[in-house]
Amino acid sequence: MNTRSALASRFRPHPHPARADRARRRFRAFPGWAVACVLAVALPCQGAGEAYLPPAPPWHGASELLIAKEGAPWITPAEKAGLRDTPGYDDTIAWLRQLATTSPQLKLHEFGRTAQGRPLYAVLASRDGAKTPEKIAANGRPTLLAQAGIHAGEIDGKDAGLMLLRDLATKKLPGLLDHVNLVFVPVFNADGHERISEWSRPNQRGPVHQGWRTTAQNLNLNRDYTKADAPEMRAMLGLINATAPALYIDLHVTDGIDYAYDVTYGYQGFDGEAAWSPRCAEWLERVLRPAVDISLRAQGHIPGGLVFAANDRDLAEGIIRAHGSPRFSHPYGDLRHLPAILVENHSLKPYAQRVLGNRVFLEAVLRLLGEQGAGLRSAITADAATRPAKLAVNWTGRDGTNRTDFLGIMHADYVSPASGTMEVRWLGVVQRYPGVPVLQDHPGAWLNRPRAYYVPVTKPEVIDRLRLHGIKFETLSSSRSVPVEMYRLAGVKGAPAPFEGRFRVGLEGMESEPHTETFPAGSVRVSTDQPLGDLAMVLLEPMSEDSLFQWGFFNEILSRTEYIEGYVVAPMGEQMLGNLQVRAEFEAKVRADPKFAADATARLQWFYERSPYYDNRYLLYPVGIER
Repeated sequence: MNTRSALASRFRPHPHPARADRARRRFRAFPGWAVACVLAVALPCQGAGEAYLPPAPPWHGASELLIAKEGAPWITPAEKAGLRDTPGYDDTIAWLRQLATTSPQLKLHEFGRTAQGRPLYAVLASRDGAKTPEKIAANGRPTLLAQAGIHAGEIDGKDAGLMLLRDLATKKLPGLLDHVNLVFVPVFNADGHERISEWSRPNQRGPVHQGWRTTAQNLNLNRDYTKADAPEMRAMLGLINATAPALYIDLHVTDGIDYAYDVTYGYQGFDGEAAWSPRCAEWLERVLRPAVDISLRAQGHIPGGLVFAANDRDLAEGIIRAHGSPRFSHPYGDLRHLPAILVENHSLKPYAQRVLGNRVFLEAVLRLLGEQGAGLRSAITADAATRPAKLAVNWTGRDGTNRTDFLGIMHADYVSPASGTMEVRWLGVVQRYPGVPVLQDHPGAWLNRPRAYYVPVTKPEVIDRLRLHGIKFETLSSSRSVPVEMYRLAGVKGAPAPFEGRFRVGLEGMESEPHTETFPAGSVRVSTDQPLGDLAMVLLEPMSEDSLFQWGFFNEILSRTEYIEGYVVAPMGEQMLGNLQVRAEFEAKVRADPKFAADATARLQWFYERSPYYDNRYLLYPVGIER
C-alpha cells in the first residue's frame, strides 16, 4: 500500500466545508426557527450537549498552577466558574476597570464604538502607565497588540488576557513591563459577544455560554480588514495606527478535524513560505517560534502549525499552508509590515486547557518581545523600506513536495442511521501520522509598481479608506492635468449574491490606455514610495482580489448611461463601411463569428462602439496611474 493509500485508509476526517465558510454550513436546509425548536426539544443544554462531542485526550499541565485558587484576590470571573464559563461584556469591563485602579501600570482606554453603540476598550499596560495609545507609541519600548473575540464565540483569549493582566497588576510577573508594552483588547466584537447563548458553537467544548461569530451588522470582522466597513474595524485600524505595535496577535478557536495539538498558530512565512514582509517572517520563524514552542511544551501544551486539511475526508491530500488574503488579520499585518500571528486553539480541547494555552502563549511572546524586540524592529524597518517592482497577489494553486509528521487522533468509521452513510467517530487517543503532504499557495497575479495613483475627488469613500489605513497622500488644492495610464476593464462580472455586505465584482482582464486626465481639487495623489505603498497597491489595483474595486467601491462605472437607436446607427454604419479598414475588420468579424453575424443588435453595437458617440468612460477605471 503506498503512502497516500495508507494515510487515506487510516485517517478520514469528518467532512465539512472550508473553515472560511463554516458559519454558514449548519442545517442549511431548515429555517433557523425550526432548527432551534427541534434542538430545544432534543438536547437538554450545551453542557449536556458536550456528550455529542468526541472525547478529549486526558490532559494536565504545569500551566494549571497559573489558575487562581477560590477566594484569592483578583480571581477572574472565568476562574471563579472553574474555567468552564466566561463573563458577559459588562462584567468583563467592570472587572478590568476595578483592576486598573489597583495598578498605576494599567489604563482602560475606549478606542471606538460598536454598531449598537457599545464602547470598545483596550487595556494599556506599560511601565510608566501611559494613558493613551499615542503615549504608548512614544515611550520607546516595543508594543504587543493582542486582541480577543474578533469571533466572539471563540473567547479563550479574553479570559487568558484577564489572567495575564491580573498577574501583571499584582506583581506576579515582576519586571515584565520594563522593556515592553502590552495593549490588550479583551473583546473586539462586543455586539457579537452579547448575542450570548448556550447554543452558539456546537462543535466547541466550552465555555457554557458563547457569543456569536459576526457583528450586529452580520459582518465578519476577520473579512473586513481591507474594506473596513464595520465601525469596529475602523476603530481597530485607528488603534493600530496610534499604537504603532511591533507585533499583532489575533486569538481564535478553530474547528474541523480532530488532532492532538491544543495551540496552533501561524503567520505569513511560516515554514519558510512566501511573505510580503520577508524579514519580519524570518524573525518570527527563527526567533519567536522556537521560544514560544519551548514555553508551551514546558507548561504541558502541544503547539503546532495551523491545521487546515486540503480534503477533510482524506488527510493524504495534505495540510494547507495558505498565503492568506489581506482581508484577514495576519496577512493584513504582513502586507503593512506589521508582524502578525493568528492563534487557533483547538475547539475540541477543554476550555480550561485552551485558556491556559493562550495565557502561556501571551506571556511567552511578551517576554520575548521585551528581550529581543530590537531585532524585530530592525526587520520591520527593513521591510518597510523595501519597494518591490512587482507584488504577488491572489494566491492560489496549492501544491508542494514537503511532508510533515502529524499528531492526529485515532478514529473508527461507522454507518450512521442519521446520515445513512459512513461517518467518523474520534476516539480521543493520540496517533502519529507520518509523511502528510504540506501544500503551499502560488501567486495568481503580479502587480507592477507605479510611482503613484490619482484618486478623483468623486470617490470620497475610497479616499476615506486610504486615510483609515494610515496611507499617506497629497490632497490637490487645485485641479491638476497630468499624463496617466488608466485601465479599460474587460470581462467584468458581478457576484450573484452578496458577501460580507457587498456585491463583489470580478474581471477577466484590462487594457492600459494613455490619458491626459484632469483631477479636480480635493482629489489625492497616493505615492507608492512609503511604508504602506504595498497596501495602497493592493487596494487600488483592480486585478487584486482585495482591491476596493473588487469589493464594489466602483460599481457605478459598470453602467452605460447613453444609447443609440437602430434607425440612427444603421445608416451611420452603412456610411462607416465606406472606410476600407472598417469594412475589412467588420467582414472579418462576420466570417469568424456566425453568432455575431446572425445578431442584428450585436452588429449595430459594433459600429456604435467605433463611433464618436460611444461613451468613452464606460468601463474606464477612474484612478490614474503615474508610471
